[in-house]
Amino acid sequence: MRLSFSEAPRRASSAGAAATLEPRSFRPVAAVATDQAFFDLKTQMHRRLIGAMSLNGLDRRPPESVRSEVTSLVAEFLKEDARPLNEEEARRLIDDLMHELLGLGPLEPLLQDPDVSDILVNTCNEVYVDRFGRIELTGVRFSDEQHLLRVIERIVDKVGRRIDESQPMVDARLPDGSRVNAVVPPIAVDGAILSIRRFARVPYDLGRLVANGTLTQPMAELLEGLVRARLNILIAGGTGTGKTTLLNAMSDALGAEERIVTIEDAAELQLQQRHVVRMETRPANIEGRGEITQRDLVRNALRMRPDRIIVGEVRAGEAFDMLQAMNTGHDGSMTTVHANTPRDALSRLEQMISMSGLDVSVRAMRSQIASALQVVLQLKRFPDGSRRLISVQELEGMEGDVITMQEIVRYEQLGIDAKGSSQGRFVWSGIRPRFFEAFRNYGVPIPMILGHSEH
Repeated sequence: MRLSFSEAPRRASSAGAAATLEPRSFRPVAAVATDQAFFDLKTQMHRRLIGAMSLNGLDRRPPESVRSEVTSLVAEFLKEDARPLNEEEARRLIDDLMHELLGLGPLEPLLQDPDVSDILVNTCNEVYVDRFGRIELTGVRFSDEQHLLRVIERIVDKVGRRIDESQPMVDARLPDGSRVNAVVPPIAVDGAILSIRRFARVPYDLGRLVANGTLTQPMAELLEGLVRARLNILIAGGTGTGKTTLLNAMSDALGAEERIVTIEDAAELQLQQRHVVRMETRPANIEGRGEITQRDLVRNALRMRPDRIIVGEVRAGEAFDMLQAMNTGHDGSMTTVHANTPRDALSRLEQMISMSGLDVSVRAMRSQIASALQVVLQLKRFPDGSRRLISVQELEGMEGDVITMQEIVRYEQLGIDAKGSSQGRFVWSGIRPRFFEAFRNYGVPIPMILGHSEH
């Protein structure tokens, strides 16, 4: 009798309540693990394949060769068990087994979905995704805790990092640049946790940000001018507000002839210029040695004859070295920082400078910040999932012990429509920015700001 897994009844699971989780408004292509009978068969076949195949150098073999061997072995196993499958079920089984052997197992269909921006694995039984700014529970799950741990180890091994009980947290990246964070027991109390921040397959440019409402065309022209006029820029925002996306988009305005050095904890910038040198931090080894911090890399970058230095995100003492670089001839450098307002961003920089271990007065720190930075861009994520550039602020200098700023453009929220989407407009303050002088000095056209033109 032919068993159709698409029609098989759902069985009770020893995992208890986890088996009853139902996906909410999730695309069928990603719901690959909701059928319990198929899930059990796939788990069984995977274990038998591991015992029957030579796994050494498997990832170096042509995928077609691996698929041919998998297809042959699965056919033998099914024949032995007298478990016939129809053509669609067989193709689906082979695809899933290939994902297990060469990819990231049940996460592969999610990674192939262009609408998924974040994949959030809360233990082996729950996988959520962020699509269009909203979090959804999926039907994807792992067979057990060890299955999830194998996937995590596969990710971190490829970037030369490790994760275990002695080092239970790790930052890594996928080959496409997607950011990965993993936490395992004993830190993760209920089981391993994995978060993947997806990278756009087609890098964002300012045009795409205009199309999705993050900013307007006049503002895009303004941002492009800021880069071409070699102003030092700080991009601020909370988690998931699009800081790296905006940094990538603005990098399109960098000159093709410039030597650009990028420094990141996990390499994720997608600069399109030819002359780009990328560096990435390295954690300490199992003996506690060999750590390379962002501060080490910023210092080293100064010896590499950069035209511009781009730090993916400043988090600690490297902020001081970055500001020093901006103050000593590396105009046009850019970085990002976690902060909810432009003023908070400057306060965070002060805190980071104090982490450098240098005995610097508050006034000296603020003077360093005011002379190094010209522009702060503030991003915000709204409840409907949309992200917008809500403020463009210019640093004017110091008044006493206070850094003074003036807002050039702000986003004014007007309300929420019937669909729950944020409605608003971008408003020019009417202030003529001082940085327009830099525009003229570099031959950059003075842009129109929300319908107002400078001549």
